[in-house]
Amino acid sequence: MGAGSELGPGPEAGAGGEAGGEGEARSTAGAGGGDGSRRTTLRWGSAREAGLLTAPLRRLVAEAESFLRPSPDHPWYAGAVLLAGRGGTVALHRAIGTAVRYAAYDERTDTGVELPPERRIPVTEDTVFDLASVSKLFTSILAVRQIERGALDLEARVTAYLPEFGGGGKEEVTVRQLLTHTSGFRPEIPLYREPTREGKLRLLWQEAPVHAPGSAYLYSDLNLISLQLILEEITGHGLDTLLHDEITAPLGMHRTRFGPPLSWRPEIAATEDARPPWSGLDRGMVWGEVHDENAYALGGVAGHAGVFSRARDLAVLARTLLNGGAYGPARILSPASVELMFTDFNTAFPGDAHGLGFELQQYWYMGAMATPRTAGHTGFTGTGLVLDPTTDTFLIVLGNSVHPVRSWRSGSAPRVAAANHLARAVPVRPPRGRTAWFSGMTPGATGTLTLPPVPGAARGECALWWDTVPGAGAVLLEASRDGGATWEPLPFVTDRPGEGPEPHPSGAVGGWSGRVWHRLTAEVPKPIATPVRLRWRFTTAGRYVGRGVYIAGMRLLDTDGRPLFDEARSADGARVEAVGWIRSAD
Repeated sequence: MGAGSELGPGPEAGAGGEAGGEGEARSTAGAGGGDGSRRTTLRWGSAREAGLLTAPLRRLVAEAESFLRPSPDHPWYAGAVLLAGRGGTVALHRAIGTAVRYAAYDERTDTGVELPPERRIPVTEDTVFDLASVSKLFTSILAVRQIERGALDLEARVTAYLPEFGGGGKEEVTVRQLLTHTSGFRPEIPLYREPTREGKLRLLWQEAPVHAPGSAYLYSDLNLISLQLILEEITGHGLDTLLHDEITAPLGMHRTRFGPPLSWRPEIAATEDARPPWSGLDRGMVWGEVHDENAYALGGVAGHAGVFSRARDLAVLARTLLNGGAYGPARILSPASVELMFTDFNTAFPGDAHGLGFELQQYWYMGAMATPRTAGHTGFTGTGLVLDPTTDTFLIVLGNSVHPVRSWRSGSAPRVAAANHLARAVPVRPPRGRTAWFSGMTPGATGTLTLPPVPGAARGECALWWDTVPGAGAVLLEASRDGGATWEPLPFVTDRPGEGPEPHPSGAVGGWSGRVWHRLTAEVPKPIATPVRLRWRFTTAGRYVGRGVYIAGMRLLDTDGRPLFDEARSADGARVEAVGWIRSAD
């Protein structure tokens, strides 16, 4: 393992001041590899050392703790481990709540049967969790390794490796479709009802797709189970052996594996009191064994679920992928192979962006961290991993949200909240000066930023930075020629460094802008009776928000380009009317 990756937590997250802006490199480089790639390794440090803001990380923890209480009817999880970092620094590593709290679930009263206080086990920073579907990422990485070696063809039919797979009309399904959930498989089938491995495989071979292969996106566990069978066929090794030999051993992920031994049990978070009708199997309180029924029936080793891990190990994996496949002296993938995991193969299915194994730009759990290249995955037990190469940040939330029963969890609010706070912790520095106007990140909000009337104004200009949820958030430039009684959209042009001017005839922008500052210019319409006023109006709709909008250096110029109003000057800046916007020094 690379230097520092096994270090325990250093200063409490949030210690120190703020440093670093969006787009700045924030990594602690280890020894460079012969291929010239980064070999960044991890150390535990402060928010300042990570180039993050302190306050949002504190709010991340506070809001995560709120989900230990009923929200609204039941806690979302009994306990969790939160880990966040940027570059080579883990700035937040916090354990909250209880790893083992309940002995059983009472369905008659919809309550958990709590263990006596002396038998409960608190979460620690090294508590091991059942990752559930986050396990799919490991299977995907192993598959990409075989693609890199030439042993597996991304575009090959699955039947080239598993001839029996073609039953039920699956002859055309490809390896790529398994990795991007476009095979046509339904989400799952009860393999656990078949007592023998042969019977389970027969169900898979006979399964008919519900969509023609390649015609639709439909998330399915069967894709990764099929991929597991391919990997085991072409390598001659079980998936558990491949995981150890090709990922966890080279990276020093010593608490990541299938089938944890009994000696680990006191360190593992319990999951569910698994009994019918909510579970397919009658197992009682599951603790130290895989929660997923099919993975359990497959012996605890499955392509879709079954990996146990801790936040510290997952941080190493996150750093490895953000490094382009290397960590310290180890390399598990080439940069080109990692790029396949951050590239959208599902452009034909808007909203379901997917790299090889990784989901991309999913606001429902990535929140404001989501960009076209933000990659991640979640697990049914309450786990999640998000990697944002744009800002070089990573977030891990491991919770036992099915403890004591799966019906107590709903939605993905804790993951979204944590991602929003980490996104806010990445500072956005204005191109000039120390402050900029910030729209905030409140869902369903509307704010206005209004300039005073300036006689003789012919052109307006400013610096603009935006990142909103496509179709659900936009910033609009408006003009009023009647003293503010009515407003109309004002077209403008933006210039991004290194690119040509882009017109915005609707007077609005939204979605992804690259998280860089743009120079904006707009022609001020001729006045009628009173000097024209300009304002910015920012609106958001829906449950999710992006990183927001920043405006800096607003100026109004005359026909000769002379400034008549300069918001950067203290006297002029005081004349800006802000409703819902804040002056931010980030």
